[in-house]
Amino acid sequence: MNRTPLLQLLQAYQPADTEEQRMWLETIEFVKQNPACFERSLQIGHITGSAWVVDETGQFVLLMHHRKLDRWFQPGGHADGEWDILQVAIKEAQEETGLGSVEVVSHSIYDVDVHLIPANAKEPAHFHYDIRFILRANKSIPLKINNESKNLVWVPLEEVAHYNNSESIMRMARKQKLSIFFE
Repeated sequence: MNRTPLLQLLQAYQPADTEEQRMWLETIEFVKQNPACFERSLQIGHITGSAWVVDETGQFVLLMHHRKLDRWFQPGGHADGEWDILQVAIKEAQEETGLGSVEVVSHSIYDVDVHLIPANAKEPAHFHYDIRFILRANKSIPLKINNESKNLVWVPLEEVAHYNNSESIMRMARKQKLSIFFE
């Protein structure tokens, strides 16, 4: 698998704070050390791709209520061997929301997060090295819930914490508030 494009994206990225910098450095090391980093079969962890989907004004973000984890998150998922992680984020956003069309706001990484996935009946506990991109979609397009979600909702940026106030989500919301893409 071709890790070079992801490593180039990571090297060009500037983390927002010391915690994200720690996760960014962990992710770079993980990718360098694990040729199978895009494979779900790598039991210690794997690369995932997520989409922070915003509306045309940048005032709303699309969140999904994850069926298995029973929490609100941005759309995203496993690379399953795909090394173009932006394409993974786009595919996951479309599959998990029913949006046929999403616009890439930037081809650069928007956020990097490393989080532990608890063990379940099928897998041991492992890490997701999540590479996140910012996408834009038309808020008036009807959303379609799939088998991975309980609900989908466009959330006003100032209300994101009511859905998920984890540092991971709040960091992306803070970045959106400061975003140059919507001036």
